[in-house]
Amino acid sequence: MDTTEIQSLSLITQNQSMRSILRNIDRVAESEASVLLIGETGVGKELLAKYIHRVSRRAMEPLVKVSLSSIPAELLESELFGHDRGAYTNATEEKKGLFEMADGGTIFLDDIDDVPIQVQSKLLRFIESRELMHVGGTTSKPIDVRFITASKIDLKELVNRNIFRADLFYRLNVVPFSIPPLRERKDDVPFLVHHFARTFQPDREVTFSPEAMKALFDYSWPGNVRELRNVIQRVVLFAGHEVMPDDLPLEVKISTDGSVQMLVKACYKCFVDESMNFEQVLSCLEHNLITTALEKSGGNQSKAAKSLRLSLSTFRDKLKKYSFIQ
Repeated sequence: MDTTEIQSLSLITQNQSMRSILRNIDRVAESEASVLLIGETGVGKELLAKYIHRVSRRAMEPLVKVSLSSIPAELLESELFGHDRGAYTNATEEKKGLFEMADGGTIFLDDIDDVPIQVQSKLLRFIESRELMHVGGTTSKPIDVRFITASKIDLKELVNRNIFRADLFYRLNVVPFSIPPLRERKDDVPFLVHHFARTFQPDREVTFSPEAMKALFDYSWPGNVRELRNVIQRVVLFAGHEVMPDDLPLEVKISTDGSVQMLVKACYKCFVDESMNFEQVLSCLEHNLITTALEKSGGNQSKAAKSLRLSLSTFRDKLKKYSFIQ
C-alpha cells in the first residue's frame, strides 16, 4: 500500500498486526471478493472501505456508503431497493434505491449487524441473484455491485443467537478482516498524535511534553482513532507550542487505573451485547476486571486487589467465585 495513499486516508500505522492487515487488504482490493470489516466504532472501517474501492477496478464508478443504523427500520427496505409509484401511501413517484445508485461500483454497508431480520432475506436474495426488484414492483433488473460490509461485533455471535441469518453471514464473510482497537496497538498512539497535530496545525510546530504524551498513551481510547483525532484537533487549536497535561481533556488526564477506564478496557462486549441481563453483565464485568488486573500485576494478587481498590480478602473471595482458584 502506497504511503501517500495511506496518509491521505489517515491509515498510517507502525503496528505490525495492522501492517499485516493492510498488506492483505492490498491483495484483496483488486479482486471482486466481498469484504467484511469487523471492528469497534472509530477504528477506521469506512476509511478502509474507501481505500479498497479506490484501488479496485471499480474506482471510476460510484462508491455508495450506507449507515444502516441511521436508517429507520420501516424505511430501510425502500432506501436499499427503491420503490415504485404507489408502493406506499406517500409514494407518488418511482424512487431509485441505494443499490441502483451503486450500479457498476461498490456499496459499503456499515453496521450490517443492525439490519432487521426481515430485511436480511431480501438482501440475501439480491446478493445471490444480483437482480433487484423495487418495493411494490413486478419486474427485476440486473445490478452489478461489489459488497463491502462492516460490523461493530462478530457476526458469528449474532448467528448463534438466531438474530442474523447464517446463509447471509457466509455470503458476506468471504474475506473478513478484524481491525484491532487502538488500545490493542498502543505503539500507534505517538505516531498518530504527531500526524494529526501536523494535519490540524500545518503552519506551526506543536510538540507534546513527555507527561502529556504518557497520558495520551495510557488512555484506553474507547472511541479509537476517531476519538484520538478529535482530541488532537481540539488540543492543538488552544494549546501553545508545547502541549502540557493540563491542555488535555479530563477523561484523558485521569489515571488509566481509574475504575471507568478499567471497565471499558476490561469488557467491551458487556456494553454491546444486548442479550445479557443485568446479573450477567455484572458477572461478566467482574470476571474480566479480575482477569485484567491479574494480567497487569503479573499474577500478584495483592497488587491486583490494590489496583481494583479491593481488600485482599474480598479479592480472594471473588477469585473463588469465578473459579480462578479452588
